[in-house]
Amino acid sequence: MLNTVYQLKRPRQFETVFKKVELDDAHLLVRPTHLSICHADQRYYQGSRPDEVLHRKLPMALIHEGTGRVVYDPTGTYAVGERVVLIPNLPAEQDAVIAENYLSSSSFCASGRDGFLQEYVQTVPDRVIRLPEFVPAPVAAFTELVSVSYHALMRWLHTAHARRKEAAVWGDGNLGYITALLLHDLCPDMKLYVVGVHEEKLSYFTFADETLLAARLEEDFAFDHALECVGGAAAQAAIRQMIRHIRPEGTIGLLGVSEEPVPVDTRLVLEKGLRIIGSSRSGRADFEGLLGLYHKYPEIILYLQNIVGEEFVVRDIKDIRNAFEADIHKLMGKTVMIWDE
Repeated sequence: MLNTVYQLKRPRQFETVFKKVELDDAHLLVRPTHLSICHADQRYYQGSRPDEVLHRKLPMALIHEGTGRVVYDPTGTYAVGERVVLIPNLPAEQDAVIAENYLSSSSFCASGRDGFLQEYVQTVPDRVIRLPEFVPAPVAAFTELVSVSYHALMRWLHTAHARRKEAAVWGDGNLGYITALLLHDLCPDMKLYVVGVHEEKLSYFTFADETLLAARLEEDFAFDHALECVGGAAAQAAIRQMIRHIRPEGTIGLLGVSEEPVPVDTRLVLEKGLRIIGSSRSGRADFEGLLGLYHKYPEIILYLQNIVGEEFVVRDIKDIRNAFEADIHKLMGKTVMIWDE
């Protein structure tokens, strides 16, 4: 069969290509229904990645956050019509020590290979997961992003020492909101600070104990552990503040992605005996753990609905481009594309 794939040929230019899909006994087909635009997608769309990266990876279908319905499954694992979340990380092997999202042999949808912006996604049963009916479709669309925060928090909590009276999350965007929200439920007895630069965006963090502007931090502001969800050019200032204000032997989790190297005050890191742990992407176990968290704390879903931004019904390339352009100018929230069926 022929599959329609919507690839980004060059920044701000999509094209339609047709690729042959061979049906077999091991792979299922999923029809994407709800797709969420990520900052990583925007970096390709706007051409803000280095030229050598764009040259190497384009043309490519974008989007690695999405859900769909199963249309064909010869393995019998899923019923036709079942709602599923698509898992973009594609491991080629298993390792007893290194997680699937850190193996150099793993590939990732919308990063060197086609993402979910296509008529059908061919994958294996292990790379999709059933979606509970109580999760609204727009929220389910960015399950992958939430699983990234979940994964980072699991690593951070495993590393951070037992004194956990106060924690601070730097970042007032979607990643900061999601990470702080999950931390709020995972560690309800921990006082939660959120540090950002936009008062309007900080107003979304109603679950936090206190929100603070980065430019107005008091000299004696202190906490046991911290998480950085800023990334980009602003990451340098954020990390500098975190190292300055964190108490000795605290753990800093880094989640934000920066294109350029970020200077770190190693003298103060050594003086305080800090632990710095980086986290990226997620694997199937994180999706499963996150959905379990949704069952345990259903109020998380209600808070996530607050950051569902504009929803666009997508029928063609023009609609896709309109969604990406609108996403650039949003203040807060996740832009969701609804695949027209």
